[in-house]
Amino acid sequence: MKLLYMYLLGLLVTSGQALLQVTISLSKVEISVGQSKYFTCTVIGDPESIDWFNPQGEKIMSSQRVVVQREGIRSWLTIYNANVDDAGIYRCQATDSMGHTQEATVVLEIYQKLTFEEVKSPQEFKTGDDAEVICRVTSSPAPMVRWLNNGYDVTDIDDSRLAMLANNNLQISNISKKDEGIYRCEGRVEVRGEIDFRDINIIVNVPPGILIQQRSFNATADRHEDITMFCRATGFPKPYISWHRGGKMIEESEKYTLRKDNTELTIRDIINSDAGSYVCRATNKAGVTEKQSFLQVFVQPHIVQLQNETTVENGHVTLTCEAEGEPVPEITWKRSSDGMTFYDGDKSPDGRIESAGHHGKSLLHIKSVMLSDAGRYDCEAASRIGGHQKSMYLNVEYAPKFVSNQTIYYSWEHNPINISCDVNSNPPSSLYWSRDKILLPARNITNIKTYRDGKRILLEITPLSDNDFGRYNCTAINSIGSRIQEYILSLADVPSSPSGLRVIELSQAYAKIFFNKPDSHGGVPIHHYQMDYKEVSSEVWKVVRSHGTQTIVVLGNLEANTTYEVKVAAVNGKGQGEYSKTEVFQTLPVREPSPPYVHGQPGGGKSFKLSITKQDDGGAPILNYVIKYRSKDKEDQWLEKKVLGNKDYIILEHLQWNMGYEVQITATNRLGHSEPATYEFTMPPKPNIIADTLFSGLGVGAVIGLAVAAILLILVVTDVSCFFMRQCGLLMCITRRICGKKTGSSAKSKELEEGKAAYLKLLLKEENGKEALSAETIEIKISNDIIQTKESDSKA
Repeated sequence: MKLLYMYLLGLLVTSGQALLQVTISLSKVEISVGQSKYFTCTVIGDPESIDWFNPQGEKIMSSQRVVVQREGIRSWLTIYNANVDDAGIYRCQATDSMGHTQEATVVLEIYQKLTFEEVKSPQEFKTGDDAEVICRVTSSPAPMVRWLNNGYDVTDIDDSRLAMLANNNLQISNISKKDEGIYRCEGRVEVRGEIDFRDINIIVNVPPGILIQQRSFNATADRHEDITMFCRATGFPKPYISWHRGGKMIEESEKYTLRKDNTELTIRDIINSDAGSYVCRATNKAGVTEKQSFLQVFVQPHIVQLQNETTVENGHVTLTCEAEGEPVPEITWKRSSDGMTFYDGDKSPDGRIESAGHHGKSLLHIKSVMLSDAGRYDCEAASRIGGHQKSMYLNVEYAPKFVSNQTIYYSWEHNPINISCDVNSNPPSSLYWSRDKILLPARNITNIKTYRDGKRILLEITPLSDNDFGRYNCTAINSIGSRIQEYILSLADVPSSPSGLRVIELSQAYAKIFFNKPDSHGGVPIHHYQMDYKEVSSEVWKVVRSHGTQTIVVLGNLEANTTYEVKVAAVNGKGQGEYSKTEVFQTLPVREPSPPYVHGQPGGGKSFKLSITKQDDGGAPILNYVIKYRSKDKEDQWLEKKVLGNKDYIILEHLQWNMGYEVQITATNRLGHSEPATYEFTMPPKPNIIADTLFSGLGVGAVIGLAVAAILLILVVTDVSCFFMRQCGLLMCITRRICGKKTGSSAKSKELEEGKAAYLKLLLKEENGKEALSAETIEIKISNDIIQTKESDSKA
């Protein structure tokens, strides 16, 4: 068969007939926008190439969204995330080595599902507006849209205000509160039987309206009078009410009280300055409205002229305060900065400030104005009826003044440095940097930048060469004058070497080294100190850094009886400076340990806990502690305990209550024993066993419960005694109610005799020791006796 196939193939080739046959897995496909699809093209024959062509006839090249793949006689076309523009006829074309082609096609139809775009709910409108309820619906083919309210199509509702616009939105003309509710926007595509909807909540907001009962109010100042203004508002949503005066909103304070959602404003302790209009403002989503109420205050005196003033340093200014009143008030000035007061005709101690006035008007003359004169001045007009005070502010303008005294800075190449030019002035100054009359930063200079920060300007310099070091000028200019401050950028250096290196504390394992600071820090603050040390016999230096700029460094983990060399150098931002002179020291030799430090506290029961604080071990680890102890009140022999050196406490047990003890503790290392450390203590008195065992674990509630139970038990015993001895009490009452009330002296006598007999019988048994009855047993026997008595009575 293979030979026959090859023979027929040769015949076809020689005859020039086409050998290719092309098929596509699908001939027609329908997908929605956003879906992905692939097609398989199979070629029978020996294709040289297999290509795909789009509906525009262009050869398809693989991209991120449209991918062409081939494997042997198959080729796949994959379309990801399809859109409407991808629709059309796609061709798969195969070409053999002779240039013969064959192709197959597939039709791709793309439709768009029903899609709601940016449909918001709720949608809010203002009453009276022509509302347009937005519902954007798209599909392919175009959808049929309708609006429903309460299940009815709005086009069927007999209301000319409702209409569906060409863009499928719903229009409600002159919308009102009754139009609120849920409206359904429904889209349909009949060819596919597709349907979808969105419910939209329509809210109609009503602009606020204000109802004011009284528009004007009268009050007298300085009589602790209060005035309450009322403001009611309607609208939806519920309006927010606020009160305003002079363009500012009134807030709750000692002066103003707001109640009932701000519908009531109370002005407390009326003064003259409270006079004027008060605005009630109602606000909601639908709008804002406001109405005024006027408060007229009758008061004397009253300041009618007082205003802020502006002058310049070393200039002259006159402050004027004028007041009305009957009788004519006297005017007094007060400077708030120092409390200095000026009456009519007064002068300041330096003679620069003088007050002069006549008939309700006062002038305060200030000569050679100083910056300290700036600030608040209070003018007070007073008469026998009352007083009135107002304040004004004197603004003193002055030329720039440089704040910082630092004019020399240090840095080094490639190390950025910020030079701050701080200026005080009034009015604010314009600041700029310059060098050699060239403004900075210049276009051709990249390593110099400036930054503005309020009252200062920063100059950032990254030195690249010696040319960047030198003098820089900061210029400040305002309307009063200008000033120039010169700053110098100097080349920083590493610190000089520390001096005075010496050992101030020494042991077998550590050394505390002190040294003096360098004479020069190189212009840059010192970060830390580096201390190098080594054994004299070694060539390897070890390094220790100081804590910040402390001039004391502790060297630890040293070998005992060993000679060391040590040196120190200072380090700043530029780098490490020169080392100090090398000093030599020798650690102490190993010796016996020092006595330990001991303190203690009572342990549990008849024990005592001794805590050991680590001491100087003499250069060798503590092997053990030997503890000797005995009582002080007796001539007892010493008892001895031994614990390992890594322990930090010892428990002494089986001690005597309220007994004094003396203790000696000796530390031992490999060279010997320390001097004994002595410690004395006294054991506490023997605890109350009953209290400890019964109540130590009980809380306050449990103790109270036990006390109540004990009281109840006493009451029960007392009641039983009264029952037998006096025929009274709670038990007697219960017995009579249960068994019936007895009449006649014979019944009482019989009860008494039976009760006494039972009681004597109990006592007799207890005395003979034959039976010890509990409280429950006694109660049972008594009850039986009573019952038996009742039965006998009934029989009788």
